[in-house]
Amino acid sequence: MAYSPHGEFSALYKAYTSGPDSIAKHLTHRMVRLTDADPLLVVTGSDVVLFPGSGRQPIVESFRHSTRGFVELTSVSHLGPAVAWLVRLRELEDPVWRSDAQQLIAQIDKTRRINTKELWQNDIAVPALAGYESKIADMVDYSCAVTKSFLVDGLADESRMNFDYLREHYLDPAGSAAVPVPINDMMVATFALAFLDIAHRMIGWLSAQKLEWERLMVLLCGRTGRATAGLSWASNNMCHIMWKVSNQRLSPERVYVAPLAPPFVLADIRDADHLRALNAEYRDIWSNTRASTELARLMFVGYPAFEPIVPQAPPTDPAMRMVVNEMPQLRSPDDRFGAIARLRFTMEDPTQLLVNAVTYIVDRLCECGNRPAEVFIPGFTDVTYPAR
Repeated sequence: MAYSPHGEFSALYKAYTSGPDSIAKHLTHRMVRLTDADPLLVVTGSDVVLFPGSGRQPIVESFRHSTRGFVELTSVSHLGPAVAWLVRLRELEDPVWRSDAQQLIAQIDKTRRINTKELWQNDIAVPALAGYESKIADMVDYSCAVTKSFLVDGLADESRMNFDYLREHYLDPAGSAAVPVPINDMMVATFALAFLDIAHRMIGWLSAQKLEWERLMVLLCGRTGRATAGLSWASNNMCHIMWKVSNQRLSPERVYVAPLAPPFVLADIRDADHLRALNAEYRDIWSNTRASTELARLMFVGYPAFEPIVPQAPPTDPAMRMVVNEMPQLRSPDDRFGAIARLRFTMEDPTQLLVNAVTYIVDRLCECGNRPAEVFIPGFTDVTYPAR
């Protein structure tokens, strides 16, 4: 027979925390009413909505999948991992790698045919990338060409489909006439260019809201990238953007990552009733979380206090630090080793969002007044890709 707790103990448990008419619910509701006028910022994996408070109309911004250029640039970023996955499939003796490789080659050919300066300039038309369109088209064509060449050779001679060969002849070749720009550099560049646009727009949007950062309540909800990623201040790049835009006035203790909180889609934002319900639910979640923090400070005076910190990355030293447990820091804007080390870190650490490899773009934009053309892009600014 399945065990169930005695009804009186269940009722005692619910009286404090889990019942709809519990003490905890009453405190939460009271806190919600007292902070009704405070701004609440809710961030999902692709959109952000500001609930200004006091029933004022929410303000919405999209920054990822629904915006120009993101899919185009990251589809090229993914060529490196795609080839690596094919090599791994072949090592694991799954014959599907051959048909997958052929399908990838076919799609590469189709993409190269439509990849032009005019496409990037007139159709994709990302303001943050203005002036870079011809060079981006060169980079895309080059990346597709060397990827196709590697796969065609690998299909003809399977002995080349191993990780030593992959690194030496595709990902990180040295002095290669066939692959003059390592694909590692291209991956850094395309991730950085995609994030340059995202960061530029979010910095501009957040700055335009004239937020009272000391009062701002923040929830990061739903899935952001990988199911295991973006669950802390250190691993969620939106925290870094907000912290920099606020001139470090946003307190980490007012930012809650709530992956199980209900996400929203743009269709929700067009439904006024649903939006009001979301506002109420998000404020309830934030206030309930906050209540526990405040209670602990009042209950346990005289005992060590928890103080959230903003993580500071250690510098990357190729001679000394070949194992890291924190995101490596670039030693300079053109630190190629550090940029690729960050790319490995974000792929290897399941708690990281892949775009965290290039969050230094936020710092550069804030330093130059949010002017994208002045930002140094590793793997791009100082690299010449063969012309189409």
